[in-house]
Amino acid sequence: MIDVDHLLSDAVRHFWRTRSAQRDRQGSKSGSKDAGERSAVTGGKHADGFVRLIAAIVENAELPNWKLRVHTTVKKHRTLPGYFRPCKEWDVVVLSDNDLIAVVEVKSQVGSFGNNFNTRVEEALGNASDFWMAYSKGIFAPSTRPWLGYLFMLEERAASLRSTKSVRLEPYAVDQAFQELSYADRYQLVCSRMVRERLYDSACFFTSTSTQGMLGKFAQPNAELSIRNFAVSLHSRAAAFAKVK
Repeated sequence: MIDVDHLLSDAVRHFWRTRSAQRDRQGSKSGSKDAGERSAVTGGKHADGFVRLIAAIVENAELPNWKLRVHTTVKKHRTLPGYFRPCKEWDVVVLSDNDLIAVVEVKSQVGSFGNNFNTRVEEALGNASDFWMAYSKGIFAPSTRPWLGYLFMLEERAASLRSTKSVRLEPYAVDQAFQELSYADRYQLVCSRMVRERLYDSACFFTSTSTQGMLGKFAQPNAELSIRNFAVSLHSRAAAFAKVK
């Protein structure tokens, strides 16, 4: 297995440096800048390092005639049909000839933790549910069962690490597992549950600060959600297909 921790470090460094450069460049020609963190998002490209990481894992598995269709290519090349909707643009689609091997969502969150947590979870759950329903109905046939992964980076700072307030509802109580968890711990719980409920074959969750991330530093608070486990799972799926191809 390739050194995925080193590759993830490179990807984290690229993410933060690209965001910083885009924030500085945004509006340099027009004289106006997007508000808040949006200036670092509208330029794109910040997730390219994570895509290169996924490509390296697949390449190491010696998958024959493989193609990587990613967020930097033409949208229709990485768009797959759904069941509850016509289609969905995925971040990474891995093909071997015309066989669908793997699909990965690459997400991150910087700031606005309270506003975006539910949205991120709803997206992840909805995308997986639609994907597996499409598969069960034979929409990806004649491909064998594809591999679905979720890679998520959360900005590490006080607002994402401190405990949240208890939620009191009537007549139905909130799951106690979520009570007073920080947003970082909430995301860990969600990712673990999505894998254990088999909505995703594997999930990778890690955190990084905007300053230490410039140096490629990151934290993996949950061993189950480590980049190594994620890579082993994806590599195994691609390598198994390569043997029977």
